[in-house]
Amino acid sequence: MRTHWILLLALFVFAACQQPKQYVSNEGFVYGTVYHITYESEGGKDLQPEIEAVMNELNQSMSTFDSTSTISKVNRNEPTTLDPYFLTVFKRAQEISTITEGAFDMTVAPMVNVWGFGFKNKEQVTPELIDSLLALTGYQKVHIENGQLVKEHPNTMLDASAIAKGFACDLVADFLQQQGCENFMVEIGGEVVAHGQNAKGNAWSIGISNPNDHEFFTQQKLKAIVSLTDRALATSGNYRNFYVEDGVKYAHTIDPKTGYPVQHSLLSTTVLANDCMTADAFATSFMVSGLEKSIEIANQVDEIDVYFIYSDENGDYQTYVSPGFKKLLKKEYE
Repeated sequence: MRTHWILLLALFVFAACQQPKQYVSNEGFVYGTVYHITYESEGGKDLQPEIEAVMNELNQSMSTFDSTSTISKVNRNEPTTLDPYFLTVFKRAQEISTITEGAFDMTVAPMVNVWGFGFKNKEQVTPELIDSLLALTGYQKVHIENGQLVKEHPNTMLDASAIAKGFACDLVADFLQQQGCENFMVEIGGEVVAHGQNAKGNAWSIGISNPNDHEFFTQQKLKAIVSLTDRALATSGNYRNFYVEDGVKYAHTIDPKTGYPVQHSLLSTTVLANDCMTADAFATSFMVSGLEKSIEIANQVDEIDVYFIYSDENGDYQTYVSPGFKKLLKKEYE
């Protein structure tokens, strides 16, 4: 009888020590954009300071706005130890550059800057200027050798903005799992990693925006809602950065291989992948490749699924949805 009471007491004490898990939501600014993170933690513990520390640590590696970062030192040709973050991002970037035949390229930033947002500087762009920049750009002109970045031309510069936010989502997701969080959603500037369930016990619902230039700064409508768990999602699109020719909308996107704008009607690319770094880079590269080539590439890469929004010959929006992506669609809107 005494043993029975001791056992009951032990179970009571154990239950009392187990703190119920609660969902916590954090938001803030990082990398020039907004982040939203929701996670289930024991006792509702707020992990925001630690989460921001993780994001800031990546900044010290990959931010071109921080003069002391690893990538800034590389761009200035200063001898520096390439940290694990830099090596991870650079390696994956080069792999995706190869797969996409140069549509993704970390060296393209100077080319984009010359044209300006919305081609505002197009009158200043000359064939001679493009040729001079092409001599500096190209993912094949940089590689890692003996732990150092080697450039064919010292003026070649790297920019990780098209892949780093996705990697940041992965890092925060890894941190939350290390803290015992089984259910969470990490979103940084539209790049997302979701794991487990939301507070209602369902998969996380993630919206894909309708690329309508008239709605971007008002009440932006959704084109689709995705049911997401244990995967990553990234969207790239020129929601206000396109032009109309003969009634068809074309995105303002620079092809790293030519230095000139591409002309295709693909306006938004959403990619599902096992990690957000991969989804982020492919979403960006598909905006360069165009609809047909992007479908071809997506069909060759087993780990990704895609949702493309494009403008047809009448200027109306159409979508291409891969079979794997279609399974996760909760709703589509006209």
